[in-house]
Amino acid sequence: MPTEGATIDRMFNALWAQQTGGVSPIGLWLAALDWATHLAASPGKRMELAEKWAVSVLQFQRYAMRCALTDGGAEPCIEPPASDKRFQQPEWFEWPFNIIHQGFLLQERFADEATRSVRGVTAQHENVVNFSARQVLDMLSPSNFVLTNPEVLRKTAEEYGANLIRGALNLVEDVARYLAGDRPAGMEKFRVGETLAATPGKVVLRNDLVELIQYAPSTATVHPEPVLIVPAWIMKYYVLDLSPHNSLVKYLVDQGFTVFMISWKNPDPSYRDYGLGDYRRMGVMAALNEIDRITGQPKIHAVGYCLGGTLLAIAAAAMARGHDERLKTLTFLAAQTDFADPGELELFVSESQLAFLEDMMQEFGVLEERQMAATFQLLRSTDQIWSRWLHDYLMGERREAFDLMAWNADATRMPARMHSEYLRKIYLENQLAQGRCLVEGRPVALRDIRQPVFSVATEWDHVAPWKSVYKLRLFADAPVTFLLTNAGIVSEPGHHHWHYRVATSGHDDVYIDPDSWLRQTPAQPGSWWPEWTRWLKNQSGEMAPPPPMGHALCEAPGTYVFE
Repeated sequence: MPTEGATIDRMFNALWAQQTGGVSPIGLWLAALDWATHLAASPGKRMELAEKWAVSVLQFQRYAMRCALTDGGAEPCIEPPASDKRFQQPEWFEWPFNIIHQGFLLQERFADEATRSVRGVTAQHENVVNFSARQVLDMLSPSNFVLTNPEVLRKTAEEYGANLIRGALNLVEDVARYLAGDRPAGMEKFRVGETLAATPGKVVLRNDLVELIQYAPSTATVHPEPVLIVPAWIMKYYVLDLSPHNSLVKYLVDQGFTVFMISWKNPDPSYRDYGLGDYRRMGVMAALNEIDRITGQPKIHAVGYCLGGTLLAIAAAAMARGHDERLKTLTFLAAQTDFADPGELELFVSESQLAFLEDMMQEFGVLEERQMAATFQLLRSTDQIWSRWLHDYLMGERREAFDLMAWNADATRMPARMHSEYLRKIYLENQLAQGRCLVEGRPVALRDIRQPVFSVATEWDHVAPWKSVYKLRLFADAPVTFLLTNAGIVSEPGHHHWHYRVATSGHDDVYIDPDSWLRQTPAQPGSWWPEWTRWLKNQSGEMAPPPPMGHALCEAPGTYVFE
């Protein structure tokens, strides 16, 4: 039982967390203090920064003089990163906006140099300080203000300010919708079960944590091994069953596979004590048992997406330890099993941050969906926050909604115990990769995974960086086919600007580091979906009549997806 003092501390932190969106101010302060004190004790680093600042000032002065002499036609003194789309329009290279945006880019570069490579600063604190500096500068970008954005000024002049009036109305509407808990504007045309998650099927299992959907076959014959998809519990499952044209589920069904999908319960505070063990047992294992009962097939293809892939890896390792051989292959989609290099989510996972979150979740029972959504928006603030500010509120133009936006707005909650166990044991302590993750009181090891593995990563993923996903090759004692795509997991065929790289490593192959793998693996055009389904078909038996449908509790997409 916690002491009276601990209870008071927890309540205080929970109330504090409500005001900060779940971000620990102490964690930010410690990171800033670590950086500032080490920078103060590094005269050499300060000297280098002073020199770089002086060089930047000279570059800027020369650029300004050339612009004055050539009527703004000088070559830029700094180019933005390829991913930065803010200053692409010709107006940004006209006086005085060329001076404004070039000066801002130089400031961004200097801030990045000042917050990197300070000797003695921990990697986590360095990343936090660098990230925080980027957030401040992203907020102060000249593209975000009427008087310093030539595109907004031009539109304002052309429309006599009507764009700003529309933008103000858009802002008022969005704030009202947020306070009322309504969906964002434009999402009305996306309806789950009609335009989204519309692949025909039936719910054949329901327990306190999952509904299991069995999709109806669309081909006369199917491969005998069914496919079970385990999505992440931090999102609604239908990211893999969006619109009919980009539904991975429909694509698999049309390729002759019998597909089952887990739909997770959106937990309320009564689920505070459900942990990872419950999600494994009542999710993955319950689904496997029901598929076995319905189809009678001894082998199953299992697919895990994002955190669902991490959970599937835990379940597969535990099954191997218990000599349960029902899994024929394993596919991991943007799923990490080693969290030593976890990507930008590391910025929000430290001992200080976890203690803060745990107190908040213990008080309220769950992590609310808005707090998780805010975290992911910060990771891509330029695209998720400031791009919307520019287009919706300054330009007065509503961005056209699309299915992925509708899914992204349909957030979920997470039970306190489960989220704490995941962040602390799997993420912060990296127990799964180190063979210390306990299942039923005994550790499991990824090296016990012997089934053929297909692992997919995306080049731009901030949450599951591809080099981290690639590390599965170091742990699984199995042939691993690794695929890297410049598209996303939702990557339907027909887009010629997408490409992927793929290669298989066998038991006896020498390990290749990710950078060498990238250099020596040629890119292939198109979607990765056909490549994966060819691999699945090669791992499957001869086509046969479809298995029977299980006892229908209701039609797909079920009931949990609406909670």
